[in-house]
Amino acid sequence: MPRQRESEATRREQILQAAYEVALRRGIDGLTVRAVAARARLSHSLVLFHFKRKDQLGLALLDRVLAGTLSLTVPDAIRTLPRANARLQALFRQELQRMSGEPRRLRLLLEFWARGGHNAQIRQKISEALERYRTAFDDFGGEVSGGERGRSDRAVPAGLASVAVSLIIGYPVQAMIDPERVGAEEYLAAVRSALGQLGMAA
Repeated sequence: MPRQRESEATRREQILQAAYEVALRRGIDGLTVRAVAARARLSHSLVLFHFKRKDQLGLALLDRVLAGTLSLTVPDAIRTLPRANARLQALFRQELQRMSGEPRRLRLLLEFWARGGHNAQIRQKISEALERYRTAFDDFGGEVSGGERGRSDRAVPAGLASVAVSLIIGYPVQAMIDPERVGAEEYLAAVRSALGQLGMAA
């Protein structure tokens, strides 16, 4: 029985990887059970065994896209930087580079985002992922602003986290529109300049 479950999990992963590759090439509109089956070199019926309907396959694909975009990993090299401001800036730079490193994946996220306006399940999944991503920045925002999680002034780090996430997600969107114009370092310098003019830069 464990081997059968492992085999089913492997097959499901194979189908999801094929769905991801199809969607990267054709967009969400091109994501059909037939196209995924062909890409995975599996039968149409086997894909339907694992994902009963096309929308189930799409939601599973969304989970994969969100895991690859709206998830935050903070390496020790950033956690051990001596200054709070340096840690936040290093994390910001890491996320700019990561988000812009795979523009097709971000394009998929934006396609799902647009569909979320008419689909409650998609909207909820994206909202929950965004909330987790923003919350992961709260500690760093709290360090810079002097606040601590759970205190009455938590709105300050939460607001800083929201601004950081907005700027991070906005950068690859700009990069897709005009990839030659602004690189990650130039964008980061522009953010510092803009915050400085508002009296917010540290």
